Amino acid sequence: MENTKDFILKEQAGSTAKKPAPESADAPESDPTDQETTGTENFEGNSQLPAINFATFIFSLNSSALVQFGIMDEPGSGKKIKNLSLAKQTIDILGMLAEKTKGNLAREEEDMLKHILYDLRILYVKEKG
Repeated sequence: MENTKDFILKEQAGSTAKKPAPESADAPESDPTDQETTGTENFEGNSQLPAINFATFIFSLNSSALVQFGIMDEPGSGKKIKNLSLAKQTIDILGMLAEKTKGNLAREEEDMLKHILYDLRILYVKEKG
């Protein structure tokens, strides 16, 4: 007896994304490590994404915090929306990562994280005051 799970994909209103073709049982599986190794992903044939590493992960969280501070436009709406509680949560996540990775980072990664945390914490204090 074959055990399969069904997934239902729902298209959001206004979405222009193409629905993925159903996978065939004969289709070869892609190796998820290929994406990490090359550092790029071809999305709908035209986008290149940066390599996935610690620095890009931290920069992604930094960008999220800047959006939550209302400094950068929100990607979905293109509007600036301030949400200080979400910004604080993102800062706390970065702080947790700094603590949990202490002694395991390259000097450049440690310095980058320390400076990003400092800048975001100062920004938070200014916004709250």
